[in-house]
Amino acid sequence: MRVNIFFVVLLGIPGVPTSAHHSEAGFDKNTVVAFDAKVIEYDWRNPHVYILVETDGPNGNSVEWRIETSSTPILSRGGWTKDSLNPGDAVIIRGHPERNSSRNYAILLTLEKENGVVLSAASPDPRGVSSASDLSGVWKGSGGQAEEEGEFRQRLSSPLLTEKGASARDSYDFYTDSPVAQCIAHTSPWLITTGLYLNEIDFADDVVIIRSEFFDVERSIFMDGRSHPIDGERFQQGHSIGWWENETLIVDTNLFSDHRTGNGPGIPSGAQKHVIERYTLSEDGRRIILDIVLEDDEYLAEPLSGSIEWIYAPELQLYSYNCAQDVSRAFRHD
Repeated sequence: MRVNIFFVVLLGIPGVPTSAHHSEAGFDKNTVVAFDAKVIEYDWRNPHVYILVETDGPNGNSVEWRIETSSTPILSRGGWTKDSLNPGDAVIIRGHPERNSSRNYAILLTLEKENGVVLSAASPDPRGVSSASDLSGVWKGSGGQAEEEGEFRQRLSSPLLTEKGASARDSYDFYTDSPVAQCIAHTSPWLITTGLYLNEIDFADDVVIIRSEFFDVERSIFMDGRSHPIDGERFQQGHSIGWWENETLIVDTNLFSDHRTGNGPGIPSGAQKHVIERYTLSEDGRRIILDIVLEDDEYLAEPLSGSIEWIYAPELQLYSYNCAQDVSRAFRHD
């Protein structure tokens, strides 16, 4: 292979969306590294698929690059399979390099195979043309395309914090503190606001099941008129009860167990966390309007509220996540 590593500085050009659960702050999103390479290893596991490649370095010596991609559900919808790559395959890599690191490490934008096939780390959006008659079925987040939704996601990422919340956020280090490194799932509202993964709603007797493809989370919403238990057991996804207000499903959740990032990047949640979700089918049946209120007086100085949308996607299927802890630990710096 010839020496062929190129760094291109981008000015104001957005990159391909990457996983919601990775800290993108560690990558230089204004620079793209591009080079020919040979595949050494292709690890088809979650929470990220990794590709180890070999290329020529600046001095003609062989160097290895570790390329991080999305998770298997996202890549599967983009045309990838566990057999997409094999050791020895010639590829062209484009990605954002890791910031301030001596490692040859990048997050993938595109990979071009020798036959000209280009694979992306992004997931295609649902067609959004089918209509549902009720809330049941498969739904995908819109990804915050609407201005109002984008503003709400920004508020979720940077809420007004109590002194305790601010201290926890300031001391947070993704590579050592992230629950993802232990295959611990996000909780509502973060679990339901990611635009990358699918959600499925099922109705059964006196219970609504909401499944998230992200970390294979399944939530049970009790619809039998019960109340939350007083001083009851706390769960990772909390204790959820629900009821109907006309055509809107109300989901009320508390009794969350402690979570290091339960209220946002680096912001914990605790026993006082309380989330209200309101699910309303749009008139054309193509979207769910999801209104959210988040409260946690221990860490948040004021409640957060806003709306997102889920798009009806009956043509898509949920994939199993099966988080692997040894892969999760690859987030951490050596």
